[in-house]
Amino acid sequence: MAKTERRASSGVSRRELLAAGIVAGSSLAISSGTAKADTISQKVPWAPGEASNPVPVSKSGYQFFSPDEVAWVDAAVSRLIPNDELGPGAQEVGVTVFLDRQLAGAYGRAERWYMGGPWAKGTESQGYQSRMTPAQLYRAAIKAIDGYCRTKFGGKPFVELSAEQQDEVLGELEEGKAKLDQVDAKTFFKQLLLNTQEGYFADPLYGGNKDMAAWKMIGFPGARYDYRDFVSKHGQRYPLPPVSLYGRPDWTPKG
Repeated sequence: MAKTERRASSGVSRRELLAAGIVAGSSLAISSGTAKADTISQKVPWAPGEASNPVPVSKSGYQFFSPDEVAWVDAAVSRLIPNDELGPGAQEVGVTVFLDRQLAGAYGRAERWYMGGPWAKGTESQGYQSRMTPAQLYRAAIKAIDGYCRTKFGGKPFVELSAEQQDEVLGELEEGKAKLDQVDAKTFFKQLLLNTQEGYFADPLYGGNKDMAAWKMIGFPGARYDYRDFVSKHGQRYPLPPVSLYGRPDWTPKG
């Protein structure tokens, strides 16, 4: 007889005890309140796709960055992903707009993160450890980096430096050699690089990757519904243009 079926002296098997416990727990949960189906529209059955209808961000103006901060971010992301013969750079595809909208929203406020202490430095594998929200980190870091640049380069802020000097500063941030007021240089550089990559390759819905340029550059098909006709075609280039979560600009909705 299996071990889980061996009966105790009371004559009740472990399987029966576990089943009884599940039933008791379920009864307790049901009796403690009224169970009710709920949807966004408050109607049952619900409308298909009502909870996932994508809304593109507005591309007009900036919601978080000041004009000076916009210039700083444009300069920084242009050095991280420059415009070259392979394709457009981060600035050209709207990464600054992507960052602005993210920092102005729930991500910038760290609404879904645990932000309590302790705030130890942590290890490389532990992820974000700052007591600042991303929005606070960006604002403090941009100000601190400009102060660092003015001290090092005769009063010039980051945006007034040559491309080579900007690369030098970014390298010092990456290596943690730049000592900034109130901000850890490596922490900010890691966050800036990650967010720049996200904005460059994210769906255009979120403000970056204008005209799906980054996807076209690497041959990524985007959010197409069905790939079954191409699964077995190994080593062959995907022939169709990319599709955003909200479709393609050249598509006309039916009906």
